[in-house]
Amino acid sequence: MAGSLVIIPTYNEAENIEKLVRNIFAQQRAFEVLVVDDNSPDGTAQLVTALQQEFRNNLHLIKRPGKNGLGTAYIAGFKWALSKEYSYIFEMDADFSHSPNDLIRLYNACAKGNADLAIGSRYKTGVNVVNWPMGRVLLSYVASKYVRFITGLDIADTTAGFICYKREVLEQITLDKIKFVGYAFQIEMKFKAHLLGFKISEVPVIFVDRTRGTSKMSTGIFSEAVFGVIGMKIKSLFKGYAI
Repeated sequence: MAGSLVIIPTYNEAENIEKLVRNIFAQQRAFEVLVVDDNSPDGTAQLVTALQQEFRNNLHLIKRPGKNGLGTAYIAGFKWALSKEYSYIFEMDADFSHSPNDLIRLYNACAKGNADLAIGSRYKTGVNVVNWPMGRVLLSYVASKYVRFITGLDIADTTAGFICYKREVLEQITLDKIKFVGYAFQIEMKFKAHLLGFKISEVPVIFVDRTRGTSKMSTGIFSEAVFGVIGMKIKSLFKGYAI
């Protein structure tokens, strides 16, 4: 059991998905790809289905009936991955903000280093973000500092969504008990991995904001990440907190 699966949630990513899939399959290490599409009106799933004719055994697709949030998309992907024989399971955005060239670096941190969970970090070595307005950079950076303060996580980029998990991490987290569906999902997953005692490592990456398609960020998603963290931390102090 040594396969690597990259999970990519999509909603209206027709402009990016084919190029991204081809870039992943062009890497020197073999990765399989699972696209979890939330019924994109722009035909993203249909493009993936067409590509499956070329990448028959390595490109997979879950089609969901509606837009149900980033967290639930990843959980669907995690459950699918755990039903197969993958040792390394990745999270990755569809918009090229995460470079496919960094997949191998995250893999090496887990497979050759001592990490159980490797994060592609924007803030490990300063602020490595391209094309974001300064206000958004500051908001994201301060949010990560805030989350770190509240949770006690020794992680510079607590909201990062470019991640490699060893299979054992996802097997031990109770996926059905994950509460958050937006970007706070990323915080909750890291927090629970930390509570379980897994080794978390950060790999510095350069984050490039999307140049094609539309951002899915909203004030509601951001509020969930900011205000939900306090409740999560308080609940974790009690015996009945589900990990």
